[in-house]
Amino acid sequence: MLKVGLTGGIGSGKTTVARILSSIGIPVFYADEQARNLMESSPGLIQEIKNTFGAEVYADNKLNREVLAKIVFNNPDRLSKLNHIVHPAVHKHFLEWSLAQKDVPYLLEEAALLFETGIWKTFDYNILVVAPEEKRIERVMQRDNVSREEVIKRMNAQMRDDEKIPQADFLIFNDDLSLVSVQVLAFHKKLISLKK
Repeated sequence: MLKVGLTGGIGSGKTTVARILSSIGIPVFYADEQARNLMESSPGLIQEIKNTFGAEVYADNKLNREVLAKIVFNNPDRLSKLNHIVHPAVHKHFLEWSLAQKDVPYLLEEAALLFETGIWKTFDYNILVVAPEEKRIERVMQRDNVSREEVIKRMNAQMRDDEKIPQADFLIFNDDLSLVSVQVLAFHKKLISLKK
């Protein structure tokens, strides 16, 4: 069974692509969602986060996201350290999850930081969703009810599309001009043919 990575910068529409594939029966592992769950349910991961960032990042066994965000988001080294703690645990969980998937041509991991963490190398193929910067800014401002400056700050914390494109096997253009579903179904057919 093929393992496929799906990523894209904030506001690119990678979750839309994942939902289309899920609707046609492809199992999707949402890495960011799983990371949030594991950070509150895995005793080993919780302990490692507390050891690295301080016990105050948890209150009543619940992750205090606001406290953790203040520690890591203005400090690239601390953010990198958090990613290096959390992402291997999430990927291990993905591998366990993938063993339970049966009779499907491929499965998908949707993750914001696929190329940044190097995990993209473990997949058979990688899909990158790209969109114009202005479109992405508008989408995130509406979706998260945040300022333009906040969106740009988040975007600047991620790898640029031009750095990711050479590593991607498939590109999806989500610019509101090209039909995303048509592109998704085209690479879906291609992946099924590669499986045979």
